[in-house]
Amino acid sequence: MLISLLRTHLRPYRRPLLVVVVLQLLQTLAMLYLPTLNADIIDNGVVKGDTGYIMELGGVMLAVSLAQIVCSIGAVYVGAKVAMALGRDVRGALYDRVQSFSAREVGTFGTPSLITRITNDVQQVQMLVVMTLTIVIAAPVMCVGSILLALHQDIPLASILLVALPVLVVVIAIVISRMRPQFRLMQVRLDDINRVLREQISGIRVIRAFVREPYERKRFEKSNEELFDVSLRAGRLMSLMFPTVMAVVNISSVAVLWFGGQRIDAGHMQIGALTAFLSYLMQTLMSVMMATFMFMMAPRAEVSAERLQEVLGTGTTVVPPENPTPLGDVHGHLELRGATFQFPGAEQPILCEVDLVANPGEVTAIIGSTGSGKTTLLNLVPRLSDVTAGAVLVDGIDVRELAPNDLARVIGLVPQRPYLFTGTVASNLKYGNPDATDEELWRALEIAQAAGFVRTLPEGLDAPIAQGGSNVSGGQRQRLAIARALVHRPEIYLFDDSFSALDYATDAALRAALARETAGATVVIVAQRVSTIRNADRIVVLDEGRVVGTGTHAELMDTNDTYREIVLSQLTEQEAAA
Repeated sequence: MLISLLRTHLRPYRRPLLVVVVLQLLQTLAMLYLPTLNADIIDNGVVKGDTGYIMELGGVMLAVSLAQIVCSIGAVYVGAKVAMALGRDVRGALYDRVQSFSAREVGTFGTPSLITRITNDVQQVQMLVVMTLTIVIAAPVMCVGSILLALHQDIPLASILLVALPVLVVVIAIVISRMRPQFRLMQVRLDDINRVLREQISGIRVIRAFVREPYERKRFEKSNEELFDVSLRAGRLMSLMFPTVMAVVNISSVAVLWFGGQRIDAGHMQIGALTAFLSYLMQTLMSVMMATFMFMMAPRAEVSAERLQEVLGTGTTVVPPENPTPLGDVHGHLELRGATFQFPGAEQPILCEVDLVANPGEVTAIIGSTGSGKTTLLNLVPRLSDVTAGAVLVDGIDVRELAPNDLARVIGLVPQRPYLFTGTVASNLKYGNPDATDEELWRALEIAQAAGFVRTLPEGLDAPIAQGGSNVSGGQRQRLAIARALVHRPEIYLFDDSFSALDYATDAALRAALARETAGATVVIVAQRVSTIRNADRIVVLDEGRVVGTGTHAELMDTNDTYREIVLSQLTEQEAAA
């Protein structure tokens, strides 16, 4: 998964990657050349007392060192830019994929998990790429080169490497094999803590209203403790690696000095060769230690890459058509033919063979008990979900054959839970029509019965709106959402229980103003409140996902027991007949 992800998203950066490789190789060759120069100075300059030779090789060493520094800085700079670009591209790809998801895919992953994947998981992969481009390219070259040059200095003494290197490799392999499950669990724990925090911040009013702060604190402490425990286990494994590596490095150095001293004393080796061998030994072991940094990060990055590929590899169930049908002149005729919707693996469909017709200039209302499928039915029209059988038609064209932009242009949806974005009143109203004038905004606000409270705000249309509209009341939020749909001026209006937070007087005034504004449009209203829909041209009654009645209020009161039961649960016989 990790290799596949990197291969896909690093392909546009082949040239910068080549530059990094060249710079890393030059830096490594310079590091390998320095111990040999140092050995020549000791054996040929110091021993012979040749100051000129020492100055000459010293100048070469200085030049090589400066070249190494320049190459190192260049490699880190270019490598960091590539890694940051990779993170940007992966986040962009994830964002585009999530934006294409239907409600089904978003619900499958969960919002907290998607946030963690787009932020923390991308960061883990990005950090690994930085380490790879700045360390790992040089590490194998340095390791192999140091071993060959150490053999060139003294073959018998190089036998120490045959012991040191296998010990390092075995220790690192054992630790990494144990770290990988811990890192996978760590990402899951991050999802959990994000979920708890999101719930508690969003539901702070409910928590305080029921005085549940101690309970919620325990929930957070539990999630926090679980993340702490798994992080501690991973940290303990990581802490074993460095002491072990340093112990092997130090023991190997002592062994080289011990046996090298004996070989010098026996005349089989020169002092300069011993210092060079010691340098090459350190470079060999340090290259392994450098690679250890990546090995420590690789398991977590691999887990993160798998999670990212899960999102990138998940297709949406709402697929745009390859050859969309042009919509032409829009009239706003809406029809559902045998519309059925069922979640994968569910025993029963949420909607079953629903037939519905909504004509321009008419108000069609949908009513039913909780869980009867009213919101699901409305979501089929703008393709928030697609039917699993049957069809949804706009002006006789299946919505699955329309381009998303054409469909969005025709439909104005006010969802059951109206959501406002961080910004101003004006920026939220212009969400569906960025070119709307202030006059058009105020007109929409007047119709939505929201102009009054907006005028009381010091900044008026420029008044700030917090995330989700949390700084306005539920009724104000609903009215602003209705005004946003009016600014869009679609041919089909979909109101999903959009009047529930309004008092009866405001509800009546808003519906009267809406009737004048949407006289030529198709209006579909989902409502629980009978007074909101009793004057609709057509009322559709849903029960357990099926249409059990269609007609006017008077007709359904006489012929439909389900509708009559809903009405009498809210009104008296006299009020219902009025």
